[in-house]
Amino acid sequence: MSAYPRYSDHSRETFDAVLDTAERIADERFAPFNRLVDVSEPTFDGEHVHLPEATAAAVEAHAAAGLIAAGHDYDLGGMQLPYLVEMAANSFFHMASIGLSAYGMLTAANANLLMAHGTPAQRQAFAHPQLCGAALGTMCLSEPQAGSSLADIVTRAVADGDDFEADPLGPRYRIRGNKMWISGGEHDLAGNIVHLVLAKIAARDGSTGPGVRGISLFVVPRTMVDRAGEPVGPRNDIALAGLNHKMGYRGTVNTLLNFGEGMRPLASTDAGTPSAGAIGYRIGEPGRGLAYMFHMMNEARINVGLGATMLGFAGYAASLGYARERPQGRPRREGGKDATAPQVPIIEHADVKRMLLAQKAYAEGGLALGLYCGKLVDAVRHDPDPVTVARATTLLEILTPIAKSWPSEWCLEGNNLAIQIFGGYGYTRDFPVEQFWRDNRLNMIHEGTHGIQGLDLLGRKAIMDDGAALKLWRETIRDACFKAGRFQLLADHAAAVDAAADRVVRATQDAWIDDDPQSALANATPYLQAFGHVTMAWIWLDVARAALAGLPDAAADRADLLRGKLQAARYFFGFELPKVDAWLDVVATRNPAALEMRDAWF
Repeated sequence: MSAYPRYSDHSRETFDAVLDTAERIADERFAPFNRLVDVSEPTFDGEHVHLPEATAAAVEAHAAAGLIAAGHDYDLGGMQLPYLVEMAANSFFHMASIGLSAYGMLTAANANLLMAHGTPAQRQAFAHPQLCGAALGTMCLSEPQAGSSLADIVTRAVADGDDFEADPLGPRYRIRGNKMWISGGEHDLAGNIVHLVLAKIAARDGSTGPGVRGISLFVVPRTMVDRAGEPVGPRNDIALAGLNHKMGYRGTVNTLLNFGEGMRPLASTDAGTPSAGAIGYRIGEPGRGLAYMFHMMNEARINVGLGATMLGFAGYAASLGYARERPQGRPRREGGKDATAPQVPIIEHADVKRMLLAQKAYAEGGLALGLYCGKLVDAVRHDPDPVTVARATTLLEILTPIAKSWPSEWCLEGNNLAIQIFGGYGYTRDFPVEQFWRDNRLNMIHEGTHGIQGLDLLGRKAIMDDGAALKLWRETIRDACFKAGRFQLLADHAAAVDAAADRVVRATQDAWIDDDPQSALANATPYLQAFGHVTMAWIWLDVARAALAGLPDAAADRADLLRGKLQAARYFFGFELPKVDAWLDVVATRNPAALEMRDAWF
């Protein structure tokens, strides 16, 4: 990373210092309060949202360490860190308390979008305060009636006066509508909240038109600001309609917000008459709101996958510790069990080892995939070679649905296995694994459901530009298999991964054999699962190759760590990779069972 000019001031020592700081803050300010923010849910008294005091302390410590601004320029208070290192640092916060970490993650993504697409005045007024923690950010997409179907949103934006384009903070509009599932939508953790809101610009007759093409993006502050971003005006016309009470992620307040209902009417100018409508400033060009918002959504999707991974790690660490200490049962010998022998720790039982190996494979594999995507982000942003940038961009496109969905499904399964290892204790609040499962269950829905990710992958990413991304994915795996195949211990595994990648390509072609989208996409989720497992087999192949290369010169403790990597890879190739065939069979044959099912038959 330090080979890029932007990161030339850094070294392994500076990266380690950042990671040590993140780990310390996570250990001191986040982890001790994870259970507290789970059982002490946010409440609303009609005027203020109330959160445990530990929430403010955690958010403030995270911002004060410069970790929201970590990737930005020095003159903005940033550290010019690689995105890869930012992700590694954030992993400590996700593992310590996913609910508390969401405020910083959303704020950083909000500020990054504004820095990429906002005007200089919008960056100054809305992004810079977020980078230092003076304001926190949200993303407002979903609506009660629309859910994930953004084409059906009805929030509208009306130009605010004849001089709406002359406002120094950007073209000024009145926003009216309702937004649902808004994480961090209302609180007193910072001086302001910066909402990024999707809305359709209304014509003079009030119509907005169908589809997504008319959707634009607006920055809507909770409190009106001056050009420096200082909250100086009244509250914007935004009302908290209620809190959503979730099974997990309870440390993050989740809201239904009403924009422009007239609860706090505002004047457009000092001499104007107050009227209903939240004031928002358009970002970029009209009708390009989704394109801009995907800058934030794609970053958020990778971070959702990272959060799911670290919840998997949390469950793995807890169940591993429990398995080493919990005595139960006696090993079966040739003559049967010896009832007089002492009980053994449950980690001595093969089935418990299997469940721990599965968790290890899911969590460590998910982290390796997430950090690999972080490396691609750095290449896209800063590599001087346009060919490298193009390849990284294309590969990142096709891997983003996997980076989000695969850990969300399989690290959740890891949490399920953690509960199983704890047995009956796992279902009680005496131990944390039941919370990890509840927290993680949201991630299969967060930032696009599994079904949406599958449709995106098979319906767009795998076939766009005549399959360019799929071809590059295949070439990258072929190269990894060639390198791993040089090691005798990995040769058979490399051949199996290579063959599985070929089957994915053939299944993609079979699914689209007659260009019928309904038939092709009916089994998009099994395709997503197969694609994800083959991707993870490639990742584990690379990890195993690196472990084998480092083993001869490793000290005893590191040698154990590397052997653990090799055994997790062996588990994945033996237990997980064979699942791919069943998933791809229904894709390739375009199994019509789900497509042809009728409502009345249920």
